[in-house]
Amino acid sequence: MGKPNRMLHLNLFLTSMGHHEAAWRHPKSDVSQALDFNYYKMLALKAEQAKLDSLFLADRYSVSKEAVKYGELLGGIEPLTLLSALAVVTKRIGLIATVSTTFNEPFNLSRRFASLDHLSGGRAGWNVITSGTDKEAQNFNFDRIPDHRERYSRAKEFVDVALKLWDSWEDDALIKDKASGIYADNNKIHEIHHAGHFFSVRGPLNISRSPQGMPVIVQAGSSNDGKEFAAQYAEVIFTAQQSLEDAQEFYSDIKSKVVEHGRSEEELKVLPGICPIIGESESEAKEKEAKLHELTNPEYSVLQLSNRIGFDLSTYPLDGPLPDLPDPGQINGHQSRAKLIMDLAEKENLTIRQLLLRLAGGRGHYTIAGTPKQIADELEAWFTSRAADGFNIMPQLMNEGFDDFVNLVVPELQRRGLFRTEYDGHTLRGHFGLNIPQNKSQIIG
Repeated sequence: MGKPNRMLHLNLFLTSMGHHEAAWRHPKSDVSQALDFNYYKMLALKAEQAKLDSLFLADRYSVSKEAVKYGELLGGIEPLTLLSALAVVTKRIGLIATVSTTFNEPFNLSRRFASLDHLSGGRAGWNVITSGTDKEAQNFNFDRIPDHRERYSRAKEFVDVALKLWDSWEDDALIKDKASGIYADNNKIHEIHHAGHFFSVRGPLNISRSPQGMPVIVQAGSSNDGKEFAAQYAEVIFTAQQSLEDAQEFYSDIKSKVVEHGRSEEELKVLPGICPIIGESESEAKEKEAKLHELTNPEYSVLQLSNRIGFDLSTYPLDGPLPDLPDPGQINGHQSRAKLIMDLAEKENLTIRQLLLRLAGGRGHYTIAGTPKQIADELEAWFTSRAADGFNIMPQLMNEGFDDFVNLVVPELQRRGLFRTEYDGHTLRGHFGLNIPQNKSQIIG
């Protein structure tokens, strides 16, 4: 394939031991590092040395005692806390934190992200989620999680308020004139006076406009509501696709929705998740994957799958098919992931046991075991055929697997002219080729 006119983007989906559900049991995984800052510092520096665009931390707001028994939530570090620390020991790589709009307030969160953007020199990104489980809601004074559509309505207003707050200081509001004693031009600092359905916020923000103007907005939902939200607000979208054809269909759909909202296609980067296992030969890679599969616990796997599709499978035989399940649109939780899993089981005629192993390495993201060349071939094929603008890298085994990716796959992509050999800029927006948004504070008044 010829050299493309654009470079692909690579994000590391950072997790403690790896994305395979049994990664923590692998002999090369040191579980004692799950809460060790120096471990995450090491991973971040490896990613930066490989010139990756960004690091990303997911988050959730509840924990299941049953799941913890089997190793779920190893670490559990709050994303903004860890990324703030990593901002000090890194220089160029982007720092994307997951934070929910359902269990936070716009003012506090806008301030935290503006702070991270200042302290990192313009490397902050916000993965906007709405959360999706009753257990999470019950930690925040709710009996049940709000309805799916209501959560997205709240998210839209939440982001609208955040945008106003980030724009409440004009770019040149700070004068810093010691002689006159004037630190800031208060005529360039604006109250936003937002009064909406969910929020009432006066403003302005109590920190000046940050280097990027606002963090890069990231989104990961692929339901109808999620795609509409992404098309209107997101600048990067993480997605789970199981085939090139599915990825191309999603790519085309979301890009067309972006245009419908009056934006350019280039204003939203599509990054499917990929969960690689790498070997010197394909057989060695598949053997590595098989050994990880051997470490899985079916009881935990069933619990995980039940939570993802919103249906209890614990009483169904593992070697039988999935039972008839509710339509994904009727699920109040994570609709797009539930649909992907149901479609996968139907398309490949999988038993529950077979489906559990297909999901063990990446929870519905695309898993691939092969040589560095085979992995690079796959990434190039998706990238050059309008299925992706880059990838959310999810090593099934973090310690060994991420080393293999940055030491073997990244150099292969660089040799092909598909990925940068040096950073061009210093901000996350610069890495993704995104502009600093125009300050709309004069419109606020």
